[in-house]
Amino acid sequence: MRPLKEVLRDWEAVIGLEVHTELTTLQTKMFCDCHLSHDDPPNTNVCPVCLGMPGALPVPNEKAIESIVMAGLATGCQIQRRSLFYRKHYFYPDMSKNFQTTQGPVAFCMHGHLDLEVAGEGAAERPDCTMEKAADGSYVVPIRILRIHMEEDAAKMVHVGGTEGRITSASESLIDYNRCGTPLIELVTEPDLRTPEEARLFMERLRQTFLALGISDCSLESGSMRCDGNVSIRRRGSRDFGTKTEMKNLNSFKALHDALAYEICRQAELLEAGDVVRQETRHWEPSKRRTVVMRVKETADDYRMYPDPDLAPFDLSDEFIERCRTRIPELPLDKRDRFVATYGLRRTDAAQLAADPMTAAFFEEAARTVATEVVPTVANVIINLLPATKKVMPAQVASLAELLASDALTFAQAREVLELVDGTTDDPQRVIDERGMRQSTDADALAATVEEVLAACADQVRQYREGNRKVVGFLVGQCMRASKGSGNPKLFSRILRERLTREG
Repeated sequence: MRPLKEVLRDWEAVIGLEVHTELTTLQTKMFCDCHLSHDDPPNTNVCPVCLGMPGALPVPNEKAIESIVMAGLATGCQIQRRSLFYRKHYFYPDMSKNFQTTQGPVAFCMHGHLDLEVAGEGAAERPDCTMEKAADGSYVVPIRILRIHMEEDAAKMVHVGGTEGRITSASESLIDYNRCGTPLIELVTEPDLRTPEEARLFMERLRQTFLALGISDCSLESGSMRCDGNVSIRRRGSRDFGTKTEMKNLNSFKALHDALAYEICRQAELLEAGDVVRQETRHWEPSKRRTVVMRVKETADDYRMYPDPDLAPFDLSDEFIERCRTRIPELPLDKRDRFVATYGLRRTDAAQLAADPMTAAFFEEAARTVATEVVPTVANVIINLLPATKKVMPAQVASLAELLASDALTFAQAREVLELVDGTTDDPQRVIDERGMRQSTDADALAATVEEVLAACADQVRQYREGNRKVVGFLVGQCMRASKGSGNPKLFSRILRERLTREG
């Protein structure tokens, strides 16, 4: 198959996403009091309601409805005052009652949007909408949201005994009904995405938003957030839609990107050979980097949906909606912009810190105790050094940042110090003094070392004066060796350049 970049010169992809998110921060299921947990033994958190026993009546979870309204408000949706639950029928072992309780054409949240900031090269042209430029030169691409509706999750099926876990070759299927009945919100976009990269960015942005709201742990690894990708292609300049295929249960950003990329290229190859694309559901095989057919796609009529007779229509009051609105915290993009304006951080660093609520809170606690000019160094430590640690406190990061900002420590030494204080209450300032790691910033003492090194490295001095500026790195290394590691390499570099330039 041709590479994606080449294919997209001739064809335009039309992509829509269906993002399923379990409301894992709740304590109970959607329509019963069964405990929510990914870790309990299989089939221990079940009852007549979530198993669909005759005569068992569902009772809606109010906290779950608060969560979906918050999700809708955070994504610019219109909150519908009146909506219904429906029964969506299908016969499969992962739903023992043979129907799923879900919402119909009118959901709690309708017609929202999420704006993406896409780098210039990655922003597909859209003659049908306005693409504004963001502060960093990227394009702001509006992605419409058709709806966010509430439903219950199905059971978890584990296929065993086959090759690489493939359903088609498994000898047994195991079912855990603990997940059955878990509150699940499904966000459906309009077909506004044009590249696999845009789809990946949308998922990342949505995950950050839901994490900030505190409605889910959004774990792609455990399946509490997963995505179905719908894609078709059409010739550049055409407004007609092609035949779409659906990739089911993509559980990582990479899987979403790669499955869509493969499918775009596969469809182009079919059409260019005079064949047709069939509407079907496909499965992504990451080990073989291909999609394979799972089943022919069902239509809405196949589900025989009708209003659930056991659940009354919902009438949300203005007071309920406003209460949900007051619970919405500062969202990631707003937090990013505040970090840039308040702390002077680079936009990329601010975005990385603001993406996760716990990281953002850790950063602000550490930044609170240091001078303004040290705050960017705090951010640098958290982004580049903290991921390798297990339990470091904000005060320890603040102390380390002050050492780095004053050139009392190199970045390599900072990594070593973090390892030493990890899981303790030790102050990095005390640790480096006890171990003799503090870098000397005495310019006169360092200048004397520089003179010794220059006298011993006449050949490198000549190379510098002939235009080889890279030789300074070698000379800095010689200075560090001569000072037994106690000199600050930044100061050594500055003194060396001043000395060589003055004599040159």
